Amino acid sequence: MANRLAQSTSPYLLQHADNPVDWWPWEPAAFEEARRRGVPVFLSVGYSACHWCHVLAHESFEDEATAAYMNEHFVNVKVDREERPDVDAVYMEAVQAATGQGGWPMSVWLTPDKEPFYFGTYFPPAPRHGMPSFRQVLEGVHQAWTDRRGEVAEVAQKITRDLAAREIAYGSTKLPGEEELAQALLGLTREYDASHGGFGGAPKFPPSMVVEFLLRHHARTGAEGALQMAVDTLERMARGGIYDQLGGGFARYSVDREWVVPHFEKMLYDNALLCRAYAHLWRATGSELAKRVALETAEFMVRELRTNEGGFASALDADSEDPASGKHVEGAYYVWTPQQLREVLGDEDAELAAVHYGVTEEGTFEEGASVLQLPQGDGLVDSERIESIRQRLLAARAERPAPGRDDKVVAAWNGLAIAALAEVGAYFDRPDLVDAALAAGDLLVRLHMGADARLARTSKDGQRGANAGVLEDYADVAEGFLALAGVTGEGVWLEFAGFLLDIVLDQFTGEDGALFDTAHDAEQLIRRPQDPTDNATPSGWCAAAGALLTYAAHTGAEPHRTAAERALGIVQALGPRAPRFIGHGLAVAEAVLDGPREIAVVGDRSDPATRELLRAALLSTAPGAVVAYGPAPERHGEEPELPLLADRPLVEGRPAAYVCRNFTCDAPVTTVQDLSEKLARP
Repeated sequence: MANRLAQSTSPYLLQHADNPVDWWPWEPAAFEEARRRGVPVFLSVGYSACHWCHVLAHESFEDEATAAYMNEHFVNVKVDREERPDVDAVYMEAVQAATGQGGWPMSVWLTPDKEPFYFGTYFPPAPRHGMPSFRQVLEGVHQAWTDRRGEVAEVAQKITRDLAAREIAYGSTKLPGEEELAQALLGLTREYDASHGGFGGAPKFPPSMVVEFLLRHHARTGAEGALQMAVDTLERMARGGIYDQLGGGFARYSVDREWVVPHFEKMLYDNALLCRAYAHLWRATGSELAKRVALETAEFMVRELRTNEGGFASALDADSEDPASGKHVEGAYYVWTPQQLREVLGDEDAELAAVHYGVTEEGTFEEGASVLQLPQGDGLVDSERIESIRQRLLAARAERPAPGRDDKVVAAWNGLAIAALAEVGAYFDRPDLVDAALAAGDLLVRLHMGADARLARTSKDGQRGANAGVLEDYADVAEGFLALAGVTGEGVWLEFAGFLLDIVLDQFTGEDGALFDTAHDAEQLIRRPQDPTDNATPSGWCAAAGALLTYAAHTGAEPHRTAAERALGIVQALGPRAPRFIGHGLAVAEAVLDGPREIAVVGDRSDPATRELLRAALLSTAPGAVVAYGPAPERHGEEPELPLLADRPLVEGRPAAYVCRNFTCDAPVTTVQDLSEKLARP
């Protein structure tokens, strides 16, 4: 019999809808039931593309005896961390504080008052490597609850008090300046892996936000070391196994420091952020590798993640069915043996493919299989022959059982995808990519934004989800809309961004300018989540600062500029000490120091000269530069769609570009060369 998850819009929860475990979603009735029965709550948090979540489910949640024990002694609550990042953040903080580590699946036992008292992540079905079995943990928790209820309650209350008392040391309301950004760069240099690119050791995650800071810092200061770290990191990743050499797109992280073996799940947010990072690298250097990867990653998102409604799905699983064994195996869709190459390509091309993609008899992954890489570089052989090999392997791979897809649309991640696709489409004259960004924007406006502009966190199959948007949703969707305004010249996207950012000011901002991850009127948890540091995505705090700054540059809105600058005080405090974890804030700080510059391009949109000026403006590496374009005011007798165009006339009847800071402009220019030279100056 299906449990209560059968009506969910979350693919992760739906994966558990037929478990023998009597799951509840996160809702007040679950905790009321626990209080009525006098039992604790078992909270299980994961997401649909999580490999070890699947393992725990197969080993324990699908086991009848284990499920019967869980149903008898607990009220069992299942949460999709991607739908409820607030619930995930609060209890992950407790797990990390208690155990020194975290991860998913996350397993937490709570009192009926939602107070945590025992923690863990994955537990095996039998004791292993010093870990107790899941059944042993269940029995131990039940025994403690039954025999030492008072002690358990005391522990739970203490943990809850400690969590609630944690306040972010805001540190300063002073903006980060030259000294702090130089110290951040020095800190990154110390943690940089000069041998393999990236930062730190294994597992190694794509440092998207840090790369953006490095590119902006180089653009503003000319620091060659910053550019070199960005170039080397992105090139190593693009040639490694973390990048899908056949179909484009990046896996979530590398299990080794050399970027060889990925954790194979593909997340929308990683690909959106990296698509933009490679496009910005191309903009700064002209790298053909960066251009190729940016376009292939954009095409991957449109081809494999786009939903029927025009949005973008959250993820592809790491696991898929291995035809040889019939089992679901991590990476089965992506890896190759020499024999498999021969079966598809024949001996001669298989030999070339093995050298080109680093496929060996020993294998770089498991059971003699290899993850495809580009160890020899792009210039190894005739490109047409390699492209033929790639296409044949891609077609053969498409015949394999494909990884599952999490079809829910997450507002924040779609905002990131919109920004990436809009920019890449504009840079490389790909209107189809801009159209995909526009369609996703339309979906967010139509389905995720209510009449009062309050965002829903998710949707699925055209059905709006029940969970409220969090700070990163408002910030990242606003960022996407602002990118659309710059690329299309359509003022409606600036208006939509303004609606969302007004809610950030009203609902997410504290008295001191600090930002919270949930709205003032959101469900109250045991602690209101608040985290300024980046994870796999920009923190909501710093993403909001960036969007507020961009909106203020477009409109001159002083409250938004002030809020952005106050929020960046945390970067002044954390940037020199922990630059890897506040890269997006450092990138926004670079934009503040540069202005950011405001570029108004006026002229008939059908005029090639206008389009050439627009392209030159969009290709500026000036940190955080904003672009507005459209007809000159005198051409239509009414207020322009975009405020930056006001009082910006044509020059002797020709299209013109105005470069401004704080709405104070230099003399207009009418040629691409003059505009590019002006934008290249500090």
